[in-house]
Amino acid sequence: MKHCLALLFARDQNPALSPLTDDRITAAMPYAGKYRVVDFALSNCLHSGIRNILVFTHQKYYSLQKHLRDGWSIFNPELGEYITVVPPQLVVSPELVKSDYDLIQQQLYLLERNSAQYVIILNGSHIYRMDYAAMLQAHMDSGADMTLACTDSYLTAQNNYFVSIDSRDQITGLSTNASRHKFVSMGILICNRFLLIEKLKQLTESLSKFPSLADAVVSTSLGTASIHAYPFGGAAGRVTQDHYWTTLDSLDTYYQANMDLLNSQPSIDIYQPNWQIRTYQPQTPPARTIPGEYGTEGIFINSICAGGTVIEGGSVQHSILYPNVYVGDDAFVEQSIVFEQVKIGSGARIKGCIIEKGNNIPRDEEIGHDLKRDRERFQVSEKGLVVVPSEYY
Repeated sequence: MKHCLALLFARDQNPALSPLTDDRITAAMPYAGKYRVVDFALSNCLHSGIRNILVFTHQKYYSLQKHLRDGWSIFNPELGEYITVVPPQLVVSPELVKSDYDLIQQQLYLLERNSAQYVIILNGSHIYRMDYAAMLQAHMDSGADMTLACTDSYLTAQNNYFVSIDSRDQITGLSTNASRHKFVSMGILICNRFLLIEKLKQLTESLSKFPSLADAVVSTSLGTASIHAYPFGGAAGRVTQDHYWTTLDSLDTYYQANMDLLNSQPSIDIYQPNWQIRTYQPQTPPARTIPGEYGTEGIFINSICAGGTVIEGGSVQHSILYPNVYVGDDAFVEQSIVFEQVKIGSGARIKGCIIEKGNNIPRDEEIGHDLKRDRERFQVSEKGLVVVPSEYY
């Protein structure tokens, strides 16, 4: 893996995730009470032995850059290790950056002067765990020109390409028509660095039509290169086989990806001791529950509660609380996600909500119980999820 360079694309600015992405890109979104979405791809690199990572981004990348600085400044440049954020080198209109290729075409020299033999292309906006070392070994064993990771068990694939695979595990076609295909591309591609450079130089107009660089390279190589399909979630590699992979293409899918962690058997195994997800953790005191003003006990049931959280006589059920959340006396929070530094006043009723950071919910406020009233104040998803934007209160 010392001879493998990772190109991680964190360009996605999905309007369907607004207002959660008004000030951050999808890769920087909070997840599971402590992580950022990008931590999964980066942790996969770390455990797989990939220590050369270029992170390509475009707009609103301050939150991501700060997170990488605080949580991922662990590689030693004196040993040739690095995680480097690569913003556009030229001032480019957002309308002109519609694909991963649009980001890398200005910085092709970064690939040309690199000494890596292999390149792995990754998307920083997906949640999954994967041993890239096993995929690279499968790539070398197959003798293929390229290897694309594919899955037959996906939660969402709205913006992904579906894949045709023959009996020899060779990819024969990509399509946006889900009804004709069993597998979907994960946007993870391994190929020889020189081959990738050649493709980037030859097929500029064709590549820019595909949002994912991996799918663009595969689609324009069909019939001229051997492309091996690597099955995600198989027995190869060191990751427990939870077979979990999801894209975040709406507020409802983001909410569900978090709620999946509250199942008695979480859909994604973030508790594997030798495959821990690394992140930045603020220095906070322990979370605790204490009696309220009138002696009501704080209750915490089937939830995730981050450090610094205090439940003072309130009740939290089937919810995820980020650092430094306060829940007041007789407040009731259920089926909700509450971001950091939110104060929920006494007697408040919160149900089926995402509360963005920095809010101070007033005493006896109700959110999520009257959707007609909530739609007049907040954004409400197709499934009735209420999203309170940052510092609304």
